[in-house]
Amino acid sequence: MGKTFKIGIIGCGGIANGKHMPSLAKQPNAQMVAFCDIVEERAKEAAAKYGTPDAKVYTDYLELLKDKSIDIVHVCTPNDAHADISIAALESGKHVMCEKPMAKTAADARRMVEAARKTGKKLSIGYQNRYRPDSQYLKKICEEGALGEIYFAKAHAIRRRAVPTWGVFLDEEKQGGGPLIDIGTHALDLTLWMMNNYEPKVVLGSTFHKLSSRENAANAWGPWDPAKFTVEDSAFGMVIMKNGATIMLESSWALNSLQTGEARCTLCGTEGGADMQDGLRINGENHSRLYMNKIQLDTGGVDFYDGKKESAADVEARLWLASIENDSEPVVTPEQACVVSEILEAIYESSRTGKAVYFE
Repeated sequence: MGKTFKIGIIGCGGIANGKHMPSLAKQPNAQMVAFCDIVEERAKEAAAKYGTPDAKVYTDYLELLKDKSIDIVHVCTPNDAHADISIAALESGKHVMCEKPMAKTAADARRMVEAARKTGKKLSIGYQNRYRPDSQYLKKICEEGALGEIYFAKAHAIRRRAVPTWGVFLDEEKQGGGPLIDIGTHALDLTLWMMNNYEPKVVLGSTFHKLSSRENAANAWGPWDPAKFTVEDSAFGMVIMKNGATIMLESSWALNSLQTGEARCTLCGTEGGADMQDGLRINGENHSRLYMNKIQLDTGGVDFYDGKKESAADVEARLWLASIENDSEPVVTPEQACVVSEILEAIYESSRTGKAVYFE
């Protein structure tokens, strides 16, 4: 039997209930022993549903961090609190899984990287789309060189009308942005990871507030309140990497587009290409003929690649705990997640200034 990890949950809202706590509850080596939320009732409900019989409830995360028996903290708060809480947790001797995006600002993300280095504790960010069966398959063939040098890619995060109207999603002060930092971050992380390229050179971006002012708009979760819609409704960016590779990033919560899809990427390499637009498709040229193969991911296989037995969130939780138990690098490293935050911030800055943003 391996070690059983005692885990504290900070922030017991939607993402904690929708992903973190259900997935941790399935892990035999995890015990959720502490729950913190500024709304005490939320923490109590989480403790009753997911906690050990003696689980503690807090409204101040600093009090939770005083408990030296806690091994790991999951940070599931609004974006503006990610950095301070994660850094305090690392400095208190805990490993940290922080929900995406890494932080509201790139400067905060860099502070988190430095804190992890100084403390020697593990820090990872919740980019669970890396663990989907299609993502895992595509990553494998990228690593094998089947696509050759990937020099052009698209990161897709397009919703036609699906603006989240709850919580603080529409609050720029709390979140730092709208669809770009919310779902665009998943698409960008996936694309950079597939390319294994984390060296941006220049970024050009634009954000729009074109549909956000509409009253009684069609929306998956009911009409939004235009007065509270302080973030962009769509954002787009072009990223040129130091080796010349180019990424086009598209994100929206509301856009007049019939081509939709989240956390997807399109890759174009010297030996072949791939996309996630209609399942996972691999294309290329063979014997002077073009081909397209659609990968069947629902026909069984090893558990890690077969989404029927574990969801992406469950795999994320399992491998996160394994990285701590084995003292190995987490699948999502803080350095990788920091680059995602730096590029997202550069897109916002470019849109604001009308100028390209150059990296050193």
